[in-house]
Amino acid sequence: KRVLSTRDDQDHAKDEYFMTSADKIRFFFEESAFDENQKLRVDKHLALNKVGHALHLLDPEFKAFTFQDKFKNIAKSLSFKKPAVCQSMYIFKQPNIGGEVNTHQDSTFLHTEPMNIAGLWIALEDATLENGCLHFVPGSHTEGVAKRFIRNPNGDSPSMIFVGSMPEVSSEKFVAAPVKRGSLVVIHGEVVHRSEANRSKESRNIYTFHVIETDGSAYSKENWLQPTAEMPHFPLLY
Repeated sequence: KRVLSTRDDQDHAKDEYFMTSADKIRFFFEESAFDENQKLRVDKHLALNKVGHALHLLDPEFKAFTFQDKFKNIAKSLSFKKPAVCQSMYIFKQPNIGGEVNTHQDSTFLHTEPMNIAGLWIALEDATLENGCLHFVPGSHTEGVAKRFIRNPNGDSPSMIFVGSMPEVSSEKFVAAPVKRGSLVVIHGEVVHRSEANRSKESRNIYTFHVIETDGSAYSKENWLQPTAEMPHFPLLY
């Protein structure tokens, strides 16, 4: 089994199953789905944390959904010229056990130079204050990227390391963003955001994918997620 901690980012760097998932569809369990003896304490279908990271490439339904005209038009309205889809995820916030996601910026993990990345986050169910909706720090997208998750230049273990640090952000600065099922939230790559744990009886499932600009913007070779022999380049949205 592969358990994904939503509170310990360094967990990713130690997990080869996660690190080699760029061109695959892989399944990750929720940390709280297991008891102290590492036995499932919920039904298996309620134990997943997420599925990633190539749904947009390998699953016909997710591929058709991702590359639909609505999303192409949204990317055009954001002035993307040649956007590519670099990753996709189905993220669960399971009832009662859905973990919090720590304060972060997406560009910590997916960095371009100059910065030009957006996440398209689609609510498949109502995202509420009770079940773990997103929270944002308004204006934080103008303050740059404080922390990077990069390939270890020394070739040592772990294969990925963090450089820099995320400044402490007062909880009072965060603004909750509850949305209804079917809503789209466009997330600037540099905006500071998080989501709370789900201790309610309602799930909060979403689908998300990230687009990067390829016209005049270089995707960092230090990023954890890289093209592979099976996926030699990220597919263009249009």
